[in-house]
Amino acid sequence: MINRRQVFQAAAVAVPAAALGQQVEWKPLTLDAHQNQTVVVLSDLIIPATDTPGARDANVNRYIDLFLTDGSEADRNRFLEGLGQLDGYAVRKFGKTFIDATKDQQITILKEFSAGTAGKPSQNFFTQAKMLTSRIYYNTAIGFRELNKGGRVPRSFACKA
Repeated sequence: MINRRQVFQAAAVAVPAAALGQQVEWKPLTLDAHQNQTVVVLSDLIIPATDTPGARDANVNRYIDLFLTDGSEADRNRFLEGLGQLDGYAVRKFGKTFIDATKDQQITILKEFSAGTAGKPSQNFFTQAKMLTSRIYYNTAIGFRELNKGGRVPRSFACKA
């Protein structure tokens, strides 16, 4: 069983290797290839790249896979069922899986999941996905830099006394 410390130690090794241009082989431990790609797209819609790196740049999908692997069976099953609900809903609504839908269609689906109009389990899944994505993102080097902006608190975060 992998613990959280091992997750971050693995990241500490992977980042320098990637910076040196070395190809680091990575395969999900819990997610299959389609589920992993769904998590990539989903997390990138939650925290997209703008003028700053997004969830895809921070490899949030890899950390979600590790947390699912290390977490409880109930949490893992709930998340995997949610991914299935996401695809099922996309197929019923647009005739294609979530990752094959257009970006506008994906956003429509996520708005419906968020509002609960796709059903309570879907809303719970999307809440779980947003929580995991944001927690993981802001614990990566990329997210930490964005949160701290080089050690300075952005004016928008400051108290207005």
